[in-house]
Amino acid sequence: MNSKVKITFLGGVGEIGKNMTAIEYNDEIIVIDAGLTFPGDDLPGIDIVIPDISYLEANKDKVKALIITHGHEDHIGAMPFVLSTLKVPVYGSRLTLALIENKLKEHPNIKFKGVTVKPKNILKIGSFTVEFIKVSHSIAGSLALCIGTPAGNIVHTGDFKIDYEPIDGTITDLTRFGELGKKGVNLLLCESTNVCRKGYSMSEKSVGRALEEIFKSHTEQRIIVATFASNIHRMQQIMDLAEKYKRKIAFTGRSMVNVSEVAMKVGELSFNRENIVDIEKVDKMADKEVCILTTGSQGEPMSALTRMAAGEFKAFKLRQNDLVILSASPIPGNEKNVYNVINALYKLGADVIYDELADVHVSGHACQEELKLIHSLVKPKFFIPVHGEYRHLKTHKELAMGLGMDGRNVVLPSLGMQVELTPNSIKEAGFVTAGQRLVDGIGIGDMDSNVLKERKQLSEDGICVVVVSLNNIKGEITSDPFIITRGVVYADEQESFVQDAKACIIASLKESDLRGMEPSVIKTSIRRNISNFIFKRTKRRPMIITIVTLD
Repeated sequence: MNSKVKITFLGGVGEIGKNMTAIEYNDEIIVIDAGLTFPGDDLPGIDIVIPDISYLEANKDKVKALIITHGHEDHIGAMPFVLSTLKVPVYGSRLTLALIENKLKEHPNIKFKGVTVKPKNILKIGSFTVEFIKVSHSIAGSLALCIGTPAGNIVHTGDFKIDYEPIDGTITDLTRFGELGKKGVNLLLCESTNVCRKGYSMSEKSVGRALEEIFKSHTEQRIIVATFASNIHRMQQIMDLAEKYKRKIAFTGRSMVNVSEVAMKVGELSFNRENIVDIEKVDKMADKEVCILTTGSQGEPMSALTRMAAGEFKAFKLRQNDLVILSASPIPGNEKNVYNVINALYKLGADVIYDELADVHVSGHACQEELKLIHSLVKPKFFIPVHGEYRHLKTHKELAMGLGMDGRNVVLPSLGMQVELTPNSIKEAGFVTAGQRLVDGIGIGDMDSNVLKERKQLSEDGICVVVVSLNNIKGEITSDPFIITRGVVYADEQESFVQDAKACIIASLKESDLRGMEPSVIKTSIRRNISNFIFKRTKRRPMIITIVTLD
């Protein structure tokens, strides 16, 4: 009997975000997560980045299910694009499916079949059995998986932490992990986000205690709290404090409004609706009666908090009696944006509390000691670290080896890698097409897209437009060339640059016999000559658009 199982990594390895893993046996594939990541400065004009699912598209008849571990964007953000191709049921917790359904409202043509699961549920999907295990994370409804396959059990932790004081009262199911370890786990796929952090992650309740001290000591100030919209447990604590200290809650920021509505609808967020007020009304209320929950904890340019800091928020203006709490720490790469917002808030006269000043944020990811506990309980024969950059994956391998695992039984994955698993072996088995698909207002593209190349050229070297009027019967230039540039030269150089560029164009055209010459040939000549002129002058290669009109 064939017992070979293939694991294919389509996202979330060698990178943070756009998590996606496929597990395959014969002609059946189940897919775990379908996330996104956000573009860096090297991707101008791109809104989001999702996994390249060419492999799944080529094998779509084999795909039997999408299994989603939790509702963060780096695990569900690609769902609209994946479901437009893969017409399969989606398994997840109640909140996870509600968030996906809310996301799909913007894609009404996509049919969505969600199957709600709970911890301890065990489902048969083709040749696989999938057990769902309760874990704590920074969003409710987070699940780990135990996937029964012909090659043995595969445990996938999803994103998790071990919180002994969870807000929902139910800790990560360590007992079940231990039971699975005793039965035998052939492969562990374990998240690696915080593997470089020693010790344990702090409990979410510690944030609640810190926030309560702030509410107690700032009774006369209006309180604005920026946090991740998906952190339902954080939101619950803030809303409970607002109610306790007789403050009304106002939500602002699209994702904050949407997620809070979804979470309250499915019962993951509990609050007296009479204590919720419209953001437009807060300026008419006493400061001590107001608590505002907002997006923008990462300094996102168009977020509500960033617009408040810039004085461009229409609903109300920040003032000196305001207290702003950033209940989040900067994601690596966002530090500059976050501190720019903090500085702007201070300049407006607001008081600001952030993670460097108080314990107003804790991570939702396991640190080293928590990871060691999972490894010790599960006792896997083989191990593949996931959900992290290469440095995280390598550190996680070393952590596993420090617990006694043979390094030959650990595979460091990369995008597109396929791993072959049998009851007694694990090995790399080649690569499939994988990487990034880029999404903007136009649609979906890839790294080789001409649109992206043109945007990069515009952002780095600018644009030059040249308009020339000719009489190609007489072979004469009928008026001075018109030239306009953006991002090519500084303002004080513009006049002399344009005059010299015009002279270059006229001189080059006079060298040719223009009579009867095709406009396309003339345009090519102008573009070549003006490109050479600009490069000699500026060492730039701007986008050049040439327009030739015939009189």
